[in-house]
Amino acid sequence: QVHVVESGGTSVQPGGSLRLSCAVSGITVKNNPAGWYRQAPGTQRELVAGISSAGLLDIPPIMKGRVSISKSSAQDTENTVTLRINDLKPEDTADYYCNVGGSWINGYYGASSYWGQGTRVTVSS
Repeated sequence: QVHVVESGGTSVQPGGSLRLSCAVSGITVKNNPAGWYRQAPGTQRELVAGISSAGLLDIPPIMKGRVSISKSSAQDTENTVTLRINDLKPEDTADYYCNVGGSWINGYYGASSYWGQGTRVTVSS
């Protein structure tokens, strides 16, 4: 059984940075694609960043230059997926969700059914 637990959500001032972490069990992240999504109230869940099993990236244009995604390597004892966002803006306020074991087709990440409960990020002065 796959379990996904996000952490790191907090309140941040505009222009700040944060690091979100996703602890995974039941599936080895280094061998699988993974992604981070977000959902603001009244909106659809959207991809923030995806990473293939080989480390290739799927970063939507709206996030390029501000976000990085990484996951545990073969040398790591942890089984995690990490998201870093810089230059945070009020519109980045949302619940952020980790997804693992999805598809990687033509450079794009497609979500699996393995979701965490989310971690809330609030960007406000």
